[in-house]
Amino acid sequence: MGHGRTTLRTAAVGVVSAALIAGTVVGLAPAAQAASSVRFVDITGDGGTVLKANVVTPAGADGSHSYPLIVLPTSWGLPQVEYLAQAQKLADSGYVVLTYNVRGFWQSGGEIEVAGPPDIADASKVIDWALANTPADPRHIGMAGVSYGAGISLLAAAHDKRIKAVAALSGWADLIDSIYSGRTQHVQAGALLDGAGIITGRESPELREIFDNFYASNLTKEQEMIDWGRKRSVATYVDQLNRNGAAVLMANAWGDTIFPANQYADFYEKLTVPKRLEMRPGDHATAELTGLFGLPNDVWTDTGRWFDHYLKGADNGIDREQPVQLKSRSAGGYEGYPDWKSVGATRTKLALADSTTIHANVDSGADGGIVFLSSILDQVAQLPPVASIPLLPRRWAAVWQSERYGTAQQVRGTARLHTTLTPTKESGTLIAYLYDVGPLGFGKLVTNAPYTWHGRTPGEPFDVNLDLFSTAYDVPAGHRLALVVDTVDPLYIEHNPSGAQLTFSSPSDDPSYVSVPVREQ
Repeated sequence: MGHGRTTLRTAAVGVVSAALIAGTVVGLAPAAQAASSVRFVDITGDGGTVLKANVVTPAGADGSHSYPLIVLPTSWGLPQVEYLAQAQKLADSGYVVLTYNVRGFWQSGGEIEVAGPPDIADASKVIDWALANTPADPRHIGMAGVSYGAGISLLAAAHDKRIKAVAALSGWADLIDSIYSGRTQHVQAGALLDGAGIITGRESPELREIFDNFYASNLTKEQEMIDWGRKRSVATYVDQLNRNGAAVLMANAWGDTIFPANQYADFYEKLTVPKRLEMRPGDHATAELTGLFGLPNDVWTDTGRWFDHYLKGADNGIDREQPVQLKSRSAGGYEGYPDWKSVGATRTKLALADSTTIHANVDSGADGGIVFLSSILDQVAQLPPVASIPLLPRRWAAVWQSERYGTAQQVRGTARLHTTLTPTKESGTLIAYLYDVGPLGFGKLVTNAPYTWHGRTPGEPFDVNLDLFSTAYDVPAGHRLALVVDTVDPLYIEHNPSGAQLTFSSPSDDPSYVSVPVREQ
């Protein structure tokens, strides 16, 4: 089996590398005369592990003067040529760029540590190597990456004071809040990462155990899993990152099914360093994808501007722009805000009146979609998951709707559900969905989130307070908002025992509602 996986990995690296290199050639053809220098090298990482890397230096670099350094760790499952197009662009504008395959993947040695201590130590070893073997300026060092590379870059900046600027694209700040939010396993996201790791890398025994316990809902290992994730989350080290002072650019997509927007936005608010947060339509890493092939791309353009200002001192105005930049999933350009809390400063409430009981264990037809596919369709064609709200079976789905809105409602930020729940079993899962409902009753998914509980007393009510995933979506005039709650969604592992029922109520002294953030018009 090991030989087959190695053969598959070797074949895959050829295909991916060829595609990325071909895209690079096409994307950079008009600028081919820039002739930046590319060389492939081996770097000794932590514990002697060999990391495969490439170095791109500016044309004409002869060692007579130094250049700012940018280090790019690869994404989960991608080879070291991933960033070649962007590396050449950055080198052409005066940077030494070093991209490396993180340990455990492709031809690099070691096992997958999931941004564990060896990965953070590797990042510092890579910087050491660059300072010793390239014309890199030790006073001006940046790190950037997509997905896995973003998480490692943020963690490295919290541990290595030499890093002065970071661009973390489609990454995570809180690993547990990403794939275990609401105490619920995001199973499609986990399986995607697991599968890619098996095909393109070598999982450590510790990681294999984490995945196995994750799938098995092994509550005896829950705290172990949480502790493991916290160690790999820059949110744990936010004070260190703030003390080190690196300027941090964070970019993500509203529909990211691996690392939801909430956890990035929450972390952004805790930063006291120079910072910028960008949110766009799309799913995990799709907003950055065209830039990897050298094509025009807003994310990579702003990444270049960020480094130009904070590593080169260029007066390009990025520090004077509103630091929170959002693009709606519906239409229009970018909107600027002074901070994240200003995004959802105005709120409207949808009352969840009366008492409603639903039966568990059946998918009502309200779903969050399919990992990657659904949010990509929303990104390119504005086609999010759809449900016929009038036809949803009330035996398995609780439904509340607003009145029709006389004016468009620009939903911006994080909707919050508050309700009183009485279960018939000690454990369970619910999934809340917010829909934009048109005149014919078809609802387009605005946002959703899961919620799981364990150890509750059957028949005893308790409060549920749930943040739905942050978004930016325009509800047209004449439409309604609807909140739907059911108990099964293919995106998540549910914990409803057979025969379970959930009753939602709205006590007069503690009414139930959904608080929806809207943009002032």
